[in-house]
Amino acid sequence: MPVEMSRAQDSGFTIKSIITEIVQQCAERGQLVSDALAAFMVKSMALDPRNGFNVNRTPTREEVLKLVELCLDRLMEKCNPSLDTIKLQVYFDLNYTPRCEFLEEIHQVAESRLSTVNREITDSRVKTQGELDALYSKIITYIVLHSGMGSAADVNTVQEATAALQSVFPQTELGTFMVLLKRDKEQQLNELAMIVTGIQLVNKAIKIGEEEIDLHELMPVALNKRLPIVSQTIEEELSVSQRLAWKFTAVLEKLTLPGLPEKLQGNCNIPTVLLKQALYNVRQHEVFLKMLLDDAHECTQHVESLQRELTAQIMLLKETLKLRTAVPTANVFPLFKTLSKLWSGLQDEAELLHILSRIRLNLQPFIAAQAKIFSEDYLDGLVEESEVKTDEQRMTESEGEQIVPVEMKTQEWLLPKTTANFNNLLLQYNGVCGYTVVSRDGLLLPGNPHIGVLKHKEKLYVFSSKKAALTFASCPDDFIAQVAEKAKLYPELIHLLQLHQEFSCISPFSERQPGDRLLGKPITKCDSSIQTDMHPLATNNVKSYEWNEWELRRKAIKLTDLLTKVTHSVQTDLCHMRRESITQTWPTKDAACQSKRDNERNVPKPQTYLAGLRGKKDRSRVKTSLPRSVDE
Repeated sequence: MPVEMSRAQDSGFTIKSIITEIVQQCAERGQLVSDALAAFMVKSMALDPRNGFNVNRTPTREEVLKLVELCLDRLMEKCNPSLDTIKLQVYFDLNYTPRCEFLEEIHQVAESRLSTVNREITDSRVKTQGELDALYSKIITYIVLHSGMGSAADVNTVQEATAALQSVFPQTELGTFMVLLKRDKEQQLNELAMIVTGIQLVNKAIKIGEEEIDLHELMPVALNKRLPIVSQTIEEELSVSQRLAWKFTAVLEKLTLPGLPEKLQGNCNIPTVLLKQALYNVRQHEVFLKMLLDDAHECTQHVESLQRELTAQIMLLKETLKLRTAVPTANVFPLFKTLSKLWSGLQDEAELLHILSRIRLNLQPFIAAQAKIFSEDYLDGLVEESEVKTDEQRMTESEGEQIVPVEMKTQEWLLPKTTANFNNLLLQYNGVCGYTVVSRDGLLLPGNPHIGVLKHKEKLYVFSSKKAALTFASCPDDFIAQVAEKAKLYPELIHLLQLHQEFSCISPFSERQPGDRLLGKPITKCDSSIQTDMHPLATNNVKSYEWNEWELRRKAIKLTDLLTKVTHSVQTDLCHMRRESITQTWPTKDAACQSKRDNERNVPKPQTYLAGLRGKKDRSRVKTSLPRSVDE
């Protein structure tokens, strides 16, 4: 018996039990596998037609055992570019989030780091002078940790924070602070931290110089280290991955030419399958690096904006404090708080750059397999005399080709000159030509939107040439189905080409639910509508019906309360023994006066004519008045 499946059998062959079994078996063999990776492997193996599983019925015990064995064999493989690509996709999908979620996570970590000190301060009940001194020291520690301008163990940092705090909150104010509510204590503590941070920044700027501010010295240390390096490092790795992708594409483009002899295709010195797996690996790495690079560039833009605001705010504070011994707190405290917020924003950008750099570094082990199999020298030997074209060169070569909608009226085409926001269209297959994937046995070529974008069933497709576009558009449903069949043979294409809609049973890793059924049939969706009559049985329409039990309870309580009430009437002194009176009035009549005859008076109608309006510009105009007589 290949694998013990007692737990899976007891749970009715659910994917959760099989995932647990696979993860445990891999751990016993010395390989750590996540639940998301195991779940994806189970469903991808079940969809592979070469394994002979039928997804339309419940699997038998023997099929489950076979499925587990296939998954274990695949997960235990060494130096496999396809497996590395899947691991790469799983890691990135579980660790990468949009910028706003990254910042939210950074704020949560910062709050959790301060929560212990915050709780000790707000929950303290001091009674002696020694306890008051200890509480004041904790407030200073909280401010140092909140500002991030140094370590709480650094004597100079603590002294600077203490001096700034004493200027706005001397120790004698602790008594007033202690009588506040917990919520008010937390609010005042946060405001004190922001004000002290702003004071420290202004003092630091004053020490640097009076005329100009050296932003490099004012920036957080971590930001100065990471800002110039992260983007540059990502760009260098992206350049390497793109160069490898272009070389792999050139080799496969030659090997997948129609009519190429099978002997040349099956040459053992040219492993076509491994070449395609390596191409998918570097292309997926390229996609992820572009996402990281976009985030890094956005960080740089935010840092530049924050730096400009920080400089302007410091200059305003220096002018406000210049040559003044006393300044109203209402004027400067808001400026200190704003300065602290800008400083916190710079710290967030530094931490976000650190996260992006860590993700980039953790992606490297997943591209090691293809680099080990295909060294630079070996790959250059495969390329030989073939021309290695960049994606930009391919776009340039196909610029002259453009679809003429008249040639194929049965399909809808989007063209650059007639479509708004053309460069922001959401393209299928991640911008890859679907026709090439089918006709060239899985080769990935970037599509050129300027040829024409095919709109089919509310989805947009791009192509690498005009011929590919016309052929695909002649029978798009067949090509779409063939792309899905190709993805069953190479499961890493499901994520690379964004085919989750075609494989609804394989959801993105971050959205996976481990309690799903083992082999779920893909859900097909369609638009449908239905019309029903409103209240078809009008005689049974009870308007007093109430379904909400709480509303019924409220009405019952109201009726019960009314049982104890008595209706009374009271007559006041003003209306005692009096009767109602009515007064009738007649409206005034409209009166008119008629004279003996109507008469009117006419005056001549003035008429004015202008001559010389047309002709030369310098010609003078003549104004002529021709009043007409009334009798005419």
